[in-house]
Amino acid sequence: MNTAVLAAAIAVLTGIGAGIGIGIATGKAAEATARQPEMASKIQTLLLLGAALSEATAIYGLVIALMAIGK
Repeated sequence: MNTAVLAAAIAVLTGIGAGIGIGIATGKAAEATARQPEMASKIQTLLLLGAALSEATAIYGLVIALMAIGK
């Protein structure tokens, strides 16, 4: 197996962590909104910020994978 392909496959695995993180955060945000509906807008803002930061790690992994294949 080509080393670049293996490196790309490992780099893309960062998407798993991002998916798990976003799923947990969404579940906790839904619980928090159910407990305190008046705080829904603040909870949603924090959820979107956290999801964006978590998704950034997956995008970095994709970029690294594309760089590894491109060489």
